Amino acid sequence: MRAIEVTGQIDKKGILRLDNPLTMREKKVKVIILMLEEDEEIEEKQWLKAMTNNSAFEYLHDEQENIYKITDGKPFHD
Repeated sequence: MRAIEVTGQIDKKGILRLDNPLTMREKKVKVIILMLEEDEEIEEKQWLKAMTNNSAFEYLHDEQENIYKITDGKPFHD
């Protein structure tokens, strides 16, 4: 048995909705649900993954939003 980790939410009807679509198709699965506590945060890596696949942030791919260059600003040194 192989395991993968994904995030999602259970809607008002009790249906599990994943944050991102799965790449595998037509597989039999067993689901274990781990409930996050209200004050527990999703790990940064999971949050970034969810953000990059969320359509709410698609505008960031627009060339007009790319207003900064690598040469902008000053280097930070300790």
